[in-house]
Amino acid sequence: MTTLRVGTRASKLALAQSEAVAGLLRDRNPGVQVDIVEITTRGDADRETPLSSGSNVGWFTSALQEALLREEIDIAVHSYKDLPTKRPEGLSIAAVPLRADPRDALVSRSGKRLRDLPAGSVVGTSSPRREAQVHGIRPDIEVRSIRGNVETRISKVMNGEYDATILALAGMQRLGREREATQVLGYEEMLPAPAQGALAVECRSGDEQARELAVSIDDTDLRNIVTAERVFLATLEAGCSFPAAAYAEHFGSTIKLNAMVAYEGHVVRSKIGGPRETAAGLGKALAEELIASTGMPTPGSDA
Repeated sequence: MTTLRVGTRASKLALAQSEAVAGLLRDRNPGVQVDIVEITTRGDADRETPLSSGSNVGWFTSALQEALLREEIDIAVHSYKDLPTKRPEGLSIAAVPLRADPRDALVSRSGKRLRDLPAGSVVGTSSPRREAQVHGIRPDIEVRSIRGNVETRISKVMNGEYDATILALAGMQRLGREREATQVLGYEEMLPAPAQGALAVECRSGDEQARELAVSIDDTDLRNIVTAERVFLATLEAGCSFPAAAYAEHFGSTIKLNAMVAYEGHVVRSKIGGPRETAAGLGKALAEELIASTGMPTPGSDA
């Protein structure tokens, strides 16, 4: 019997995501034994450094990629939004199989929605993207850094350390805690991180057996829209420490991409649409448009 070793972070959320992928692999590949291998990442070990510090590229992914390259696992399951846009040599994304609701959710101790929180309320987030959009809606709210998993962040709100926090709805859904959301933030209020809610299955480029098994669960339509979002981010040469957001949708054979960047206190949005086969081009074009409209330095320049 063929055995496929699936590498994952050891957090409750990561395990839930990896089990969902493992279930798909077992369904599509009868006779294959799928084993889950837990790996601790730097992001799991360091709960103090702010995620917006800029020093955390690959914190939640590099340990899994190193295990792949050492052939300790056959595939790795990532939250796609955690993957740096610069790809490591020797590894490739073989499948984008699942995406939960990409939107963000507010959890407040008082049960109030974002627009109804009292002035001076403290909202916890370590995401510059979320901070910029919160201040675009409520400039009178204080935003403070917060670390920890979904359970920890909700606990910090309920015990009074923060008045509210903003979480990815996808993570709450996968943990069965979506009913604790005070408000699901619509795309008109807060655009998500590129690829938020999507999972990526990574394997060694030369491992044809693992690639073939992973490709069996790939969702081509999902891969197209996530490609548009990720190319947008890559063109900005931005990571999770930069306030950028993107969300794409399919409308028949057309992809519509909405995106946002915040630069020098200004939040700027735009959108673009085109045939699904031009997904990467749409992401690049929209990024270039927003770079020009905000006056941001061109990626790679010395400005």
